[in-house]
Amino acid sequence: MIYGGDSSEWGISVLSGKFVASCLDPKRYAVTELLLRGGQWSVCDPAVKDVAVPVKPFIPSELKNFDVAMIMIHGTPGENGILQAELEKHQVPFTTCSSRVAALTFDKHACKKGLQGLGIPLAPELFLHKGEAFNPEEVVEKLGLPVFVKPNDGGSSFGVTKVKRQEDLAAAVANAFSESDDVLIESYIPGRELTEGVFNRNGEIIPLPVTEIISHNEYFDYEAKYLGKSDEVCPAQITPEQAHVVREQTRRIYQHFGCRGLIRCDYIMTESGKVYFLEINPVPGMTKMSLVPAQIRQAGLTVEDVLDCLINEALDTSSFRA
Repeated sequence: MIYGGDSSEWGISVLSGKFVASCLDPKRYAVTELLLRGGQWSVCDPAVKDVAVPVKPFIPSELKNFDVAMIMIHGTPGENGILQAELEKHQVPFTTCSSRVAALTFDKHACKKGLQGLGIPLAPELFLHKGEAFNPEEVVEKLGLPVFVKPNDGGSSFGVTKVKRQEDLAAAVANAFSESDDVLIESYIPGRELTEGVFNRNGEIIPLPVTEIISHNEYFDYEAKYLGKSDEVCPAQITPEQAHVVREQTRRIYQHFGCRGLIRCDYIMTESGKVYFLEINPVPGMTKMSLVPAQIRQAGLTVEDVLDCLINEALDTSSFRA
């Protein structure tokens, strides 16, 4: 079990890793908890359930002694392919997408570019590199207002701003650049926020129930995600036809990119029923109160059921490839 990481999400990653480790049957699995932070590895105390307490240093070359690596890092280096590339180098099976797919899906701009041509609705956008000049007037002319300004490679709402006034754009862009070297500015799409997890079971893509997220704040920000400032309705109160659209888009995205393991796709559904893709979470939150565990329970499964599938898939050498 590898958790931690170097993004602002590292604390949530620890909670996800601790919870997932607690769901694995100790009679079947010998779990070692590893904290990766700032390039430093350490073995953590499994008896501590909510924080990472290092016990001793760990040498990365020893990864080859493990049967499978379960990655629970949100953000870099666990969602963007860096850790996956290291594991591929040591030929250690792991429970997420390959390094190539992880890098592509974690990059919001590249991911959306990769989906063009599939007929999946996408919000209009502008893409900025750090240091690149931009004209707020041109942004508003192209995208209108409000817009969302977000880091191109972040997943927990750090650095995200909903901008309603042109004069606030510069500050919002600076805020996003504090979390990433690239920034995405997207048109605001009014509608209901939906999300769905999906995983692979014996070669079959298994959809989980769709969840609707109703934020108490203006949008699904960090407080709404992790501090209880939202209602999460699972299954979402939408029509069977609307649920089918979400499931079909998630299945097509999973298949199109060649994903492995468990992912979660986020959407906005407009009043007319059009479902806009927002982003992929290659390593979705897996704390006790996270969206995907709730979907798993609603599906009549246990978290351990799904983890068994992820481990079996990782150990299947036919699916372990870069």
